[in-house]
Amino acid sequence: MARTEPTTLTRVAAVEMRLVRLPRPRQRSGGCGRFVRHILVRVRDDAGTSGWGEIPDADDSLWEALVTAYAPALVGYRWQRPTEAATAWRSLAYRPAVAAALDTACWDLWSRQRGTPLAHALGGVRTAVATGVTLGPQPSVESLIREVNRQVSAGHKRIRLAIAPGWDVEAVRAVHETYPFLVLQVDGGGRYTESPEDLAALRALDDYGLLAVEQPFPADDLAAHARLSRALRTPVALDDSADSLERLDEAIRLGAGSALNLRIVRMGGLTPARRAHDRAVDAGWQVWCGSDHESGLGRAAVVALASLPGAALPCEMPPAGERFAHDLVLPAVRAHDGVAAVPLTRPGLGHEVDERTVEALTVRSASLGLLD
Repeated sequence: MARTEPTTLTRVAAVEMRLVRLPRPRQRSGGCGRFVRHILVRVRDDAGTSGWGEIPDADDSLWEALVTAYAPALVGYRWQRPTEAATAWRSLAYRPAVAAALDTACWDLWSRQRGTPLAHALGGVRTAVATGVTLGPQPSVESLIREVNRQVSAGHKRIRLAIAPGWDVEAVRAVHETYPFLVLQVDGGGRYTESPEDLAALRALDDYGLLAVEQPFPADDLAAHARLSRALRTPVALDDSADSLERLDEAIRLGAGSALNLRIVRMGGLTPARRAHDRAVDAGWQVWCGSDHESGLGRAAVVALASLPGAALPCEMPPAGERFAHDLVLPAVRAHDGVAAVPLTRPGLGHEVDERTVEALTVRSASLGLLD
């Protein structure tokens, strides 16, 4: 856990919000438009110290919730530790992406106030984290092998394959035969059922030494995940099925898995994500930190979370060739030879927002302060 700190109160004096438009990474652009919108939030205290958070892939409803409800609730609010900040918006309709951005910004602010790296403030112990990437379905097995080779050559330690009925056993077999020592896992994305055909395919994956079979069934079907967990040697991992502490507790109680894809945006911030890490580890689950396609700003928070002692599996990073043209933070958040450094010589996120670039990419802005 984080170190004991002297009792001081932080008052949020202002919240600044920017909607930025980023060119969509080439490998994710098909059919989705050329640009993606992210919201950046900056939370300031009375002394002018600030912390940053991000809402990736934002839509108009998230902007509206942030500007008209969440930010006004936070301005003027006082808290001793960032774990208390969520009380400011407790009575509002829950929007996890908005809560996650403000919660992360409060953690960044609190860490900068104390001159402490965010990783240490969270209780992290690692100086670097191993990284992995996710590959979606490819046009052919041959193209899949070429893409896996590209990622392995870039140094990534783990490949996570998105699978679906009809694109599963053959794809896994081909990758396993070509790279027999590669750490490999699969993500079903909730696309499977308990039909005989689907269950036969999932059981066949048991022969390939996978790190995990992730979220094969729909998010609300914990019972199906529990039955599969009992049938496979391979760990079953949960993603959307464990989108809150309450759901995670239920999954643990039912034995619905033994691994957790921990995502800051889905969980609603660093505060609940850190608690989810602790509960999963206490239950004997494996943990890794996943991605919601954040820019470098959000990715810096993911790396800090991945420094926690129980997050032992490779942290999700963008595949080689799938980076935003503008990283928004300096220095850029990068993996080198399959490892991302945890910044420990700078306070907070350990990266500074490139405000000139953010200004150039901003399409909409708003700010709220104590005098507004």
